[in-house]
Order: sequence, then C-alpha cells, then structure tokens
Amino acid sequence: MIIKRVSAREEILGIKKLQTENLKTRLDLDEIEKEGFVTAEYTIEFLELMHGIEPSIIAKEDDNVVGYALVATRSIIGQHALLDDLFHQIDKHSFNNVKLKDTDYVVVGQLCVGKSHRGQGLVQKMYAFYKDELSNKYAYCLTDVDEKNPRSVKAHLKSGFTILATLTYDGSKWYIVIWDWNNNEITLTH
Repeated sequence: MIIKRVSAREEILGIKKLQTENLKTRLDLDEIEKEGFVTAEYTIEFLELMHGIEPSIIAKEDDNVVGYALVATRSIIGQHALLDDLFHQIDKHSFNNVKLKDTDYVVVGQLCVGKSHRGQGLVQKMYAFYKDELSNKYAYCLTDVDEKNPRSVKAHLKSGFTILATLTYDGSKWYIVIWDWNNNEITLTH
C-alpha cells in the first residue's frame, strides 16, 4: 500500500467510487452506526477542481484507491454550498487568541477509508502524510465531523485534532475539529 497525492484522473475516479459506496444515504442504519459514513457528495468536476488547486491525499493498494483525505482551500469557496458554509463557520472562531479568518489553514474536505481497510491505522497514516505535505503552507488543518459518526470522531482525535466548536446542520450536531501544525500547546477561545 502506498500513500500519495492524487496525480491521475483514474485516482479521482477511485475517490468518487469510494465516496459513492460510503454515502450515508446509501447505507443502512446498522452500517452507519458501526462503520461510519460520508455525508457530502461531490461531482467528478468538483473533485478535479479541488485537485487542480491542491492535490488530495490517497491510499492505494495495487491500482485501487482504498482511502482518501480531500484537500480544500479557500480557493474553492463558491463551488460547493456545504464547504462554503464550513469555511464561513470556521472563520467565526479563534484559536490561540488569533482569528482563524486571519490565518492560513486547510480543510479536510472529506475523509474515507474503504471497508476492507478499516482498523489498520490508515487514517493516521494518511493524516501524517497530509501534515508532511501541507504544514509548510498552512498553520492549521480543520474539518467537521458529525457527532453521529463516533468512528470518525475517534479517528480524528487520535490523529491529533481537538474539538474547536460545535455547529448544527439539518438538525444534526457537528464538531469543528482543528489540528495545530505549529506546536503542541492548545488554547481554545470562542
């Protein structure tokens, strides 16, 4: 297995396939509870746009994408309503007494590991690579996680994220989580 940045259209198609297989709307309640899920659905064109700005991180085994961590920057604002709202929500908060809207940060646009590869530490490996690739450009990495997805919450906290704030989408509570790539001292303010 290798972890790398997206470099070919076939890899974007692999991301889309894995995303489609794990959409909350396609899973039964038992699977949602036990395995986790992804919420947002992105078109191939949107994934290509994201990749053109900042290539995403993928895990590949043979020629198959078995995991991904999408890279979203402010440059994609105006292209997807859910991500637009997440950037807007993040910009309302401060971290270490600095307004996030005044910092350089990157957002994990979505994270997914294929069913056959879960429980093998792949999230932590992809996030370690994510940090290695992007921490020279961005001070923080942020994303949001549905509280009804405890598997994802646990994986993010284990990877180094901390909970910054909560928000509500469609009646569901979400955590905005932040990973400080500057240092290990954490001071939250709202």
